[in-house]
Amino acid sequence: VQLQASGGGLVQAGGSLTLSCAASGRTFSSYAMGWFRRAPGKDREFVARIGGSGSSPPATYGDSVKGRFTISRDNAKNTVYLQMSSLKPEDTAVYYCAVDVPPRTVMSAWRTWAGYDYWGQGTQVTVSS
Repeated sequence: VQLQASGGGLVQAGGSLTLSCAASGRTFSSYAMGWFRRAPGKDREFVARIGGSGSSPPATYGDSVKGRFTISRDNAKNTVYLQMSSLKPEDTAVYYCAVDVPPRTVMSAWRTWAGYDYWGQGTQVTVSS
């Protein structure tokens, strides 16, 4: 599986930005997709996850982004999105998309870097104050 993330850029605090991640593969709808981020000098942080078709819960979020970010997917386009709003300077990071296939059923793995099998190259998001 190959992933191509895009949509990063520079935005002012309070603004919005949408990231995209296009995936290869003929069974994209069955993939669980995740977003992580890494800020300078910090560990990788779980951002969001969306399950494959029919999964429950459909989406989960990291505590620091809950209520501000929304993960979604378009299976016809093999693409997952991360809509980010009310951005803060502390959201500045490189954002990575990832695939968990076949999706792990242990929920504790969903928020860990090791719980995913393939990674995109990352896209930089910078939020100015």
